[in-house]
Amino acid sequence: MRRFLCLLLWLAGAVVAVQAAPARTVLVLGDSLSAAHNIATEQGWVHLLEVRLGKMVPAWAVVNASISGETSLSGRNRLPALLATYRPGVVVIELGANDGLQGLPLNQLRDNLMAMVSAAQATHARVLLLGIELPVNYGPQYRDGLRAVYADLAKQKHVALLPFLLDGVALDPALMQADGLHPRAAGEPKVLENVWRVLQPLLRP
Repeated sequence: MRRFLCLLLWLAGAVVAVQAAPARTVLVLGDSLSAAHNIATEQGWVHLLEVRLGKMVPAWAVVNASISGETSLSGRNRLPALLATYRPGVVVIELGANDGLQGLPLNQLRDNLMAMVSAAQATHARVLLLGIELPVNYGPQYRDGLRAVYADLAKQKHVALLPFLLDGVALDPALMQADGLHPRAAGEPKVLENVWRVLQPLLRP
């Protein structure tokens, strides 16, 4: 009888440990830059990430909740349900480009990003912010302000930051689509490598 009770206690502890462990799921919440705009889904950097993480032992899953045209406000509104559904261990937030292209107030972008980071951290998920740059015609004041939103938030909330998602891609016509905003399929592996450098440490136990 005593041995049976000990076994039950051990099993209960194991169940609690499993439940307490963070889920091996990466949730990507982004816009068209993460939604494989105008290219095949399997060519996008998020799918390439899914393939790479699927080869890890144990494997990580990837949920791509990115939508073309997404703003920080719409992402903020969608995130709570995504967190409840998928319980990710890591949340990658790639939002702000559409806010910037629309010239929306940067304080609103900051508030929305702050709310998303806080919501993810409240579930004990690790967070990675992916920053973006705007075309030079938006002027140095707005462009500098956009950079500062990501940098200041990452410092304040102690989260990982990739300052520019398209670093090494955006200025190469061979890697960019005709709109000058989205990578071609040939540029997506480079985008993944940019993300991977900052994401990989977040995948460690």
